[in-house]
Amino acid sequence: MNEQPAPVTAAPTSSDDGERPGGVGVGPWPGPWPAEERYDPDLLAGGDRRNVVDRYRYWRHEHIVADLDTRRHPFHVAVENWEHDFNIGSVVRTANAFGCAAVHIVGRRRWNKRGAMVTDRYQHVHHHPDTASLVAWARGRGLALIGVDNLPGSVPVETYPLPREAVLVFGQEGPGLSEQVREVCEAVLSITQFGSTRSINAGAAAAIAMHAWVRAHVFDQPVPTAESTDPSPS
Repeated sequence: MNEQPAPVTAAPTSSDDGERPGGVGVGPWPGPWPAEERYDPDLLAGGDRRNVVDRYRYWRHEHIVADLDTRRHPFHVAVENWEHDFNIGSVVRTANAFGCAAVHIVGRRRWNKRGAMVTDRYQHVHHHPDTASLVAWARGRGLALIGVDNLPGSVPVETYPLPREAVLVFGQEGPGLSEQVREVCEAVLSITQFGSTRSINAGAAAAIAMHAWVRAHVFDQPVPTAESTDPSPS
């Protein structure tokens, strides 16, 4: 039960890294090279065109991952992938931006990484063959499973106190959360909407939910109670 899940496999695409030579990034290191081990001689010599923040310019890949591991937040994200969901790449990219501990893909191992824009190289991504294995993994670490879907009876994410150590679980575009996942989630949260459509893109929903966690646990912004919030327009 406490074994680490297997690393996930990304499906190849015609443009799989998003890091091309040109105007993006920085050129060769000017002046004497730094002596620290974290710096990559090839990048120092040729320039760093990767999609990384300035802090990590010229760093070796493994040193970036190691540094991120010292600052990742204690929440995880899980995505169901029963029908090759194209939103997974976007979710991985957002998870990296918000310092998510890891992304867990449930169902099919292979996924289209185009939307990840290379962030899957720096973000821990694991695979679970089915819902039961995700549940066992989460319970073995004391992590609450929190579903995110606009379902009858769901609670607005804007009013729910998200646990600090949790797994935010997302279904596929269209079908949403599977019945198996709904049954094991501690709560199912919805994102309040005001327009005519009944749902929003799964990648966008994941970004909103992750940012809700960041607001609560990084910026210490308490959520309003459901009783004090009226989502309907005046």
